Amino acid sequence: MARLFDAYIMVDWSAASKPATGANSIWIGILARDARLRLQFRAVNIETRLKARAFLEDIVGKLTNRGDRILLGFDFSLGYPAGTAEALGLSLDGKAPWQAMHEHLASKLKDKADNSNARYAIAAGMNYAISKGPFPFWGAPARDVVSTLGSTKPDFTDAPLPEYRLAELHLRDSKKGQPKSCWQLAYTGSVGSQSLTGIPHVHALRQAWPESRIWPFELGDGGPLTEDDLAGVKVVMAEIYPSLIKPKPESGEVADAAQVRGIAHYYASLDEKGALSDAFSTAKVLDTAQKAKIQAEEGWILGI
Repeated sequence: MARLFDAYIMVDWSAASKPATGANSIWIGILARDARLRLQFRAVNIETRLKARAFLEDIVGKLTNRGDRILLGFDFSLGYPAGTAEALGLSLDGKAPWQAMHEHLASKLKDKADNSNARYAIAAGMNYAISKGPFPFWGAPARDVVSTLGSTKPDFTDAPLPEYRLAELHLRDSKKGQPKSCWQLAYTGSVGSQSLTGIPHVHALRQAWPESRIWPFELGDGGPLTEDDLAGVKVVMAEIYPSLIKPKPESGEVADAAQVRGIAHYYASLDEKGALSDAFSTAKVLDTAQKAKIQAEEGWILGI
């Protein structure tokens, strides 16, 4: 079976409020073919989200112009638990819930050149729309705590929205990982702020690239991805979970760089074996209703 992709770009995102490099900043790993058609890896460390998006537009443009099809992975949630768009009162009007949510966040969250934004205020506003109180987003630093956004986790028991997406529950139940909830905005291991700041840039890239698709929302039906599914598609954007593998950092290499290197090689290896197609399947244990939630709003993690 031929490879589905020619190049693999993996993004370790950051919600830092100031320009930053080194550990816990944005790392982009590019695994692409050189002049001799051999896959070669390089990692790029970028200090702001706006610059990272510009870099992705440039490198993806160069690769697609030479005929490559690209797998572009982001290490944050591309969707929210089923029911979020409705709870926010977003107008669907022919749009899928995930699409309405992407457009909503893109309209609200604007990164400045210095990497600052109003994400805590935006989260507080969404909490007000959903619950009129500090639910479901949580994890604000003391200076950003308000009546509709707290520092501690609210009670999700019998709540109108679940704490975790089906993908996170699957990772936890299968003992493959202990991902945090997309509602948690701060503290150790949190990913909520990465999603809030990342989805607007994914939305912008999707708008800039007509021949791109976001998986699983726009590709496939929950089963293996085929070459027919990818007809006319040059870029597939997907959610990744780099902790699926445990790469050992090389001498002088920060952990973030090792993770994008490791996960890029992992997907490339699956593709070489003809096994990446199956990695695009959602969990076989899920029923039809659950898969519909994944496709419409929640998303899924590639390869879990």
